[in-house]
Amino acid sequence: MDKSFWQSGHTPTLLSAFLYFDIAFMTWVLLGPLAVQIAADLHLSPAQKGLMVATPVLAGGLLRVVMGILVDHLKPKKAGLIGQIIVIGGMAWAWLGGIHDFREALMLGVLLGFAGAAFAVALPLASRWYPPQHQGTALGIAGAGNSGTVIAALVAPGLAVAFGWGNVFGMALIPLGLACLVYLVFAKDAPDCPPPKSLSQYLNVLKDRDAWWFMFFYFCTFGGFVGLASSLTIYFNDQYGMKPVEAGYFTAACVFAGSLVRPIGGYLADRIGGIRTLLAMYALAALFITIVSFGADSPWLALGLFILGMGSLGVGNGAVFQLVPQRFRKEIGVMTGLVGMAGGIGGFYLASSLGYLKGQTGDYQIGLLIFAGLCLVALAGLTSVKTRWRTTWGAATLAKV
Repeated sequence: MDKSFWQSGHTPTLLSAFLYFDIAFMTWVLLGPLAVQIAADLHLSPAQKGLMVATPVLAGGLLRVVMGILVDHLKPKKAGLIGQIIVIGGMAWAWLGGIHDFREALMLGVLLGFAGAAFAVALPLASRWYPPQHQGTALGIAGAGNSGTVIAALVAPGLAVAFGWGNVFGMALIPLGLACLVYLVFAKDAPDCPPPKSLSQYLNVLKDRDAWWFMFFYFCTFGGFVGLASSLTIYFNDQYGMKPVEAGYFTAACVFAGSLVRPIGGYLADRIGGIRTLLAMYALAALFITIVSFGADSPWLALGLFILGMGSLGVGNGAVFQLVPQRFRKEIGVMTGLVGMAGGIGGFYLASSLGYLKGQTGDYQIGLLIFAGLCLVALAGLTSVKTRWRTTWGAATLAKV
């Protein structure tokens, strides 16, 4: 990373956006690492477990559109503060009031969606400070807040065993409060924030077919990442009889791989091109997920395959958001919301379908194979549009396709 990058933007805002995103993501996926213990106490079926861990993902995806609009109208910093206050309130309710049944677990999932919507704030907050040639790196650093899912998978199951899963919600208030304080003090809005747009202007973005392509591409990359992050603790518990803490460690290793490489994905996209990077990553993700779908005799083999698969998806996440600001720089707020929404819907689809199909067939194979097929559809779609992109919006120069 060259010196010009650090001189071109606002480092305190970039790092504040990362921390906000990191702790928000930790909170967003918290039900996943706790799912085994919660399901045992609430007597949930496989389909209910899948829906419980998928609900925050769907809510977060849909709320990203709302937060994207707020970013354009209120500016990123104020929108982020609103979201953080709602999440802190929701966690306090879950801790003090308790979660007693499946319905209340789903209600908490909806509130946790505001944590997932942090994506639509943190990325434009960082992006607007940096020039086009550093977009991939800046958004890769801010987007590395995906690593918050590692914290949840590593820490939450053990805390639940020691103190009860209900008290984990109260403990999460400590990092949430600290991250909010840092954000309040150090984050600043860029001086060249674009003026607010009307609702019709937001809807006009959807008339551009490139917007739909970006939404589908992120449906696969981020949807695969967060869907697996929410489901793998349940997967390792069901498939290999692992205890919740051990299953959480395995999940954390997979999520760490996907999070660690997101900045690498942005950096690679800056160097060799976002489209070229994405093409390779879709092919690899489809390959590894297909192999693991046939079952692995050893949980260690499954772990290795999921690490490779989630690593591929993580690189793809960084590459997608190297391209989005170049194509939709003036609409980056609403596009971040729309593309992020699609990613959340992808995660909801994967997590809920894995639980549902496990309940129907007794196995995870069909759910994993369907998702691998979607990665191949994305690969074919990207191949079909790259020539037009190269000739219509400068991708040949900026994306090196």
